[in-house]
Order: sequence, then C-alpha cells, then structure tokens
Amino acid sequence: MAVSDLRQPLPFPEGFLWGAATSSYQYEGDNTNNQWYAWEQSGHIKTGDRCGLASDWWAHAERDIDAAAAMGLNALRLSLEWSRIEPEKGEWNGEALHRYHQILQALRSRNIEALVTLHHFTDPLWLTNLGGFHSPDIVARFDTYVTHVVEELADVCSFWCTFNEPNIYAVAGYLVGDFPPGRRGDMRGALEVQGAMARAHATAYRTIHRLQPEARVGWAHHFLLFDPARPQFFLDRLVAGLQGAALHGLFPRAMRTGTIPFPLGLLAGDLRDVRDTYDYVGINVYYRDLVRFDLSHPSELFGRRSIPKGAAEGDPPVDGILGEIYPDGIARVAERVAPLLGKPIYVTENGVADRTDRLRPWELATAVQSLHQSLDRGIDVRGYFHWSLVDNFEWAEGWRQRFGLIALDPETQERTPRRSAALYAAIAHANALTPEMVREYVEAGQRVRDS
Repeated sequence: MAVSDLRQPLPFPEGFLWGAATSSYQYEGDNTNNQWYAWEQSGHIKTGDRCGLASDWWAHAERDIDAAAAMGLNALRLSLEWSRIEPEKGEWNGEALHRYHQILQALRSRNIEALVTLHHFTDPLWLTNLGGFHSPDIVARFDTYVTHVVEELADVCSFWCTFNEPNIYAVAGYLVGDFPPGRRGDMRGALEVQGAMARAHATAYRTIHRLQPEARVGWAHHFLLFDPARPQFFLDRLVAGLQGAALHGLFPRAMRTGTIPFPLGLLAGDLRDVRDTYDYVGINVYYRDLVRFDLSHPSELFGRRSIPKGAAEGDPPVDGILGEIYPDGIARVAERVAPLLGKPIYVTENGVADRTDRLRPWELATAVQSLHQSLDRGIDVRGYFHWSLVDNFEWAEGWRQRFGLIALDPETQERTPRRSAALYAAIAHANALTPEMVREYVEAGQRVRDS
C-alpha cells in the first residue's frame, strides 16, 4: 500500500521511541583534537567546507533539545567525543564530562530518553598516532574510556551504543578512501579494523553491564540494500549478494556466532568472545542500489551499481551516487535482521538529504509505514531515530547535504523548522500515522517524487 492510499490510522505501541539522531563532530563545533579535524584541515572535504561551530551544541545544545521536546520527541541519540573526554592518553577532562552530564540531564528533565553512542567515526589524535584501531592495545584503551564514561554518566544514561557503523568506518576509510586514513583497496586493513572494533565492543558490553546491570547495550549497523538490476539474471543476483555480504556480513555474524568465514577470519582475528554481546540491534537504513554484473568493476566484486530510472534522489553528492532513497528498506532490513540476531531492533538512523524539503515528508511517512509493517509481522521494533534533528556537517560532503528537520544557517546559527518537522511532531504526539497527516504533508511530496 502506498502512503497516499492510507485510509486508517497506523497506531504504535505505548512507549515506542520517536527520536532524532545526532553525532558529536557533526553537531558540537570546535572539535579540533581528532583525526577528522586533521583530515578536514588537510583539504579532504570535497566541498572545501569547514565544520567550524557545526550546529554549536557544545555551547547551546539545550535550545535544540527544547525544540525536540516541543515536537513531542521522547528520545534523542547523541554521541560522546572521545577526544574531548581523553584529550591526551590517560588524561581525563572533567569539564567535558560535566558538560555531557549537563546535556544528558537536560534531556532527562524533558522526559527525553538518551541513546548515547560511544564512538561515532572520530578517534583522538593521540590514538591515531598510535595506530588507531590497528593499535595492539586498542581493546584495553577503548575499555578504559568506556569505564570512565559510564562511571561518570550512569546516573543520567543507561542506553548505550558502542559503535556507529563500524562497517562504514572500515569501508570508507580503507576501501573507498573518503574517510581517514584515506586508503583505497586495503581489504586487509578493513577486516583488521572491524575485527578490533568487534572485540572492543564485546569488552565494552561486559564492562557496561558490570557497572550498570540494567543497561541496554548494542551497536548501530549501516544497511544498504543491494538488489539485482536484472532479477532473472543469475550473475546480477550473485554480485548483488556478494556486495551485500561484503558490506554487512562481518559484525552481525560475529555477534551471532563468534566467527566469520575462512579465510576472512584470519585477518579479522579471534572473535569467539564477541558472540551474543548485544541487547539490541541498531539499523541505519537510507538507500538502495541496483547491481549489474560487470567485468570492468573488479574492485566492487564485478558489480556495477546504479539507481532505478526516475528514482527519488535527494541533495546530490559531490561525486558518485548515494543510492535511491528507500524508506521501504526499513521493513526489509528488519525482517532480515530479526531472525538472524534475535534481539529488539531500533532504527537508529533514517532520513534524506533534502534542503528544499520536497521529499522528506514522503520519505518520513513511508518510513513510518514501513516500521508499522514490521510490527504487523511480529518483529520487535521499539524505536525510530530520524537523521537528523538540525542540519549538520555531513563528513566528506561538508555542508552540501542537508538532513535536518530544522534548517540551519551555519554562518549565523539561525534555525528554521521545515514542514517535515511539523509532520514528525504530529506523528510523535499522536504515536501514529494518520490519513490526515498524509493529506496535509505527504501528497505534494509524493507528486514531486513521481513527476
């Protein structure tokens, strides 16, 4: 059923989490002590932009928390900046932890549950100089950081995400080269890093539960849908499956079984202790690619990616493709993940880069409908975090792509809610998607999408 065909409200369970997602480097501003700042200063942002104050959260997070509360959101995902908390190896910044405590207390006082991500792509420079996640003692170093954080913040948070998108951290940094350290085609490096992150996650999971037995601990995984361009053609199906397995396979399998297939396990290392170290699974779902077998693309497992003709696209990247905007993918990913991993699911990111807000109402409503389909099928989905609350610095794409429900002028820090913010507020307040919401906010976007 298309969103525009909705005739009856789609209600959600009591206590369902309606949230927005953020991250420290993209929001706080003046984060100058991590490898992403060094990467930016070296000229690697495709637009030439600078993060600068970002969304100015280090000084003024509360104004956007107030906006989230006014929208009726009952959850917010944010990350901690390791390089603020431990600016030099073994040195702890009490002022930074106090500021995070203030932000988390501000959320709690507004009845907004915090989901705190402990690592969202950024590493302290001192850690980078020691080899980052190739450092031989990285698991112990990450565990020390996690221990310190949980001891200081346990009274204002019990919902933790260890790593955001470890597969993207590895693929973008070691195979594609868009993220630091900027390597291309380094399969060994990508596997070693993901293996180290999986072991660091498992150790952190046990540490958090030792310090805070009631905690919920998981990770957020990026899922890109790969569909064969010609479903009837075996080689298209084969390469689409291979690309999906390459991007998605390591972390979920390690969590479920403590192993990954030979010979990849020789590079990822011993993962036996990783098995069953998660209380929930976070899924980040944005795009779909069509994959066609092509011998001229050996670096992509002989699969050439494209998007369907006429597919919905948001703000374009500087180069390449981001994929077809595909909110229906939430139900597909949830249906795949639920039996594989057997734990509650949260949509920890979903959204669209759309500075004119022409597609976001359609994308948001379709995503909510996809969520409801998952619930109807008996899948234990407990929350949805829209990326993002306010426009943010979008990594290698700089300020070119605008994901916010609230528009931001990074020069003046002026904020202007987009129409989709009103739609999300209506969904959160009603704990449902209704035909009236679709008529008011979605149908125009549907026409733009289909035109």
